[in-house]
Amino acid sequence: MTHPLYSWQQDAWQQLQALGQRLPHAFLLHGPQGIGKTVFAEHLAQSLLCENPGEGGHACQQCGSCGWFSQYSHPDYRRVRPELLDEDEAQSGEAEAEPVSKSAKASKAPSKEIVINQIRALSDFMNISTHRSGRRVIVLYPAEALNVPAANALLKSLEEPNPNTVFILISNSIDRLLPTILSRCHKFPLGLPDPAIALQWLQQQGVREADVWLAQQGGAPLAAFEMAQSDLRADLDEFLGYLSKPSTELSLRAADKMQKMDMPVVVGWLQRWLYDIFSYKQSGRIRYHPRYEKELRALSLQADEAVLQKLIKNCNERQAIASHPLSAKLFLEDMLLEYSAVFD
Repeated sequence: MTHPLYSWQQDAWQQLQALGQRLPHAFLLHGPQGIGKTVFAEHLAQSLLCENPGEGGHACQQCGSCGWFSQYSHPDYRRVRPELLDEDEAQSGEAEAEPVSKSAKASKAPSKEIVINQIRALSDFMNISTHRSGRRVIVLYPAEALNVPAANALLKSLEEPNPNTVFILISNSIDRLLPTILSRCHKFPLGLPDPAIALQWLQQQGVREADVWLAQQGGAPLAAFEMAQSDLRADLDEFLGYLSKPSTELSLRAADKMQKMDMPVVVGWLQRWLYDIFSYKQSGRIRYHPRYEKELRALSLQADEAVLQKLIKNCNERQAIASHPLSAKLFLEDMLLEYSAVFD
């Protein structure tokens, strides 16, 4: 069974339905990570394939098409995302030309990119007749994971769309997409939910300290829920402890301890911390870490505004290469020593 829309997505769904029969051949759903864009995209995909859509444009959940969709076996549906999916997705042919064998999965590291072979595999899919002469739908996410050859190959399909084919692209970072791809898609923004609605949803899921996690994830409820349940909670608290009392010794200790973590995650934590210091210095407001107000106030008084801006800029540049550092430990040491030098 597919996931229903979240409560905060109802208004966006109604806006989409207002397009009526003037549906574009390519959508780009974009917004912050952790708000349910993939759920929204798949809800849209199922409704486009449904044989008897109901009131409000929702899929009926009863027809043969909906049955196939819920089992990820619809002949006119493909999902494309970074390679080496879990086994059942690979075997259903959602994103690969052929299933990925267990031996291949074991011998290859998961890719973080969408590669050209995945886009080429769509050509065969788009060149065969659709089931019952209906639509075919392709959901691709995250669109910023397209490498350059794959993006160029996709562009050809977007420029010369096959009849009755709808692309639904999802992006967390629209500024990382090629302008040519942006220009060929109907851009549909999905924003953060109202904080009260997000907080209520988290509390209904049984999340303790829901307000803390929602703030730490910038108001994104699904990201907050995931973080609250994850094993990273202790790591985050420890990391924020290091950042609260910056020193050379603590920077080296943190780099040694956290070198095996996912670097983009760690850099993201520092980016949010720096944002709060800068925000507090300028306006007295804290977005991500309200429970650290005392520490953030003290740090904001120590740092020069221009120095802070440079630190933030350098951190943003590090995020761009964080997935592939030559040495995670040296990468962290360099980043944290630069941070501590501003306050130490």
